[in-house]
Amino acid sequence: MTFAFMRSIGAVALIALGTSQVAAGPMMDKIRETGRFTVATEASYPPFEFVENGQIVGYGKDILTEVMSALSQEVGREVTLEQLDLPFQGILPGLLAEQFDLVATSVGINAERAARYAYTRPIAASYQTAMIRVGDAEEVTSVEDLDGKIVGTQIASASEPVVRAFDERLKSEGKDGLADIKLFTSYPETYVALANGQIDAVVQSGPALSVLMKQRPGIFELLGPVSDTPSYLAWVVRPADDDLRDFVNGVLADLKSSGKLTELQEKWFGFAMETPDENYLPEGAL
Repeated sequence: MTFAFMRSIGAVALIALGTSQVAAGPMMDKIRETGRFTVATEASYPPFEFVENGQIVGYGKDILTEVMSALSQEVGREVTLEQLDLPFQGILPGLLAEQFDLVATSVGINAERAARYAYTRPIAASYQTAMIRVGDAEEVTSVEDLDGKIVGTQIASASEPVVRAFDERLKSEGKDGLADIKLFTSYPETYVALANGQIDAVVQSGPALSVLMKQRPGIFELLGPVSDTPSYLAWVVRPADDDLRDFVNGVLADLKSSGKLTELQEKWFGFAMETPDENYLPEGAL
């Protein structure tokens, strides 16, 4: 049973009761009353979300456009979107501080975050992947060859704990482990550091790196996943705002069942991703 179908049943029932409200709850009621919706995005993560000609665009932005259209229809009025472009390190704390209503940027699902924040359904799936310079491909032929090398990634990202776990795995196998893990404010900074020889590899989600390589051919090369476990990316709301999460999940489910989500993935990545409908949250998740 799709969310749209369940929503239509709820609408019929509520009309029978003489009210026009469908999606009820504190956050949905607030949006219905104010006609405003504030989201936070880190627009430096192409092709998920990035700035082009002064506007935030990308895969996530296209999904957000669909959510906003459904939201206006749901609350029965035009809802104004305020989208803030913020550094990733301040986005999740800012959500809990009620500076905005939704984190509409690609947040990797992990156990630590899932115990503090309420994730939506996944919007994308990938493996955390290592990328090297093309000129280093003869010396570094597999992720195991990163032993003793310097690896960079974005601080507080989903990639950081994966890199640390990879380092521990190398050491548990009797190897030296990574020479250093360098953390940067944003992923674009890691690309510059890799190109300049400051680090030996970058670890990030595979889809984002694949698109980067197409944009900058002949500079970088994918080495392979540093973990066998897929990483799922989703959006985040405050734990108390389960009504908003339920609504967004319903829109995402409709986009997936209609094929629109696959269409957007093909548009921005050039391939479709398999995202689960259930069992994507770790134990103890909100």
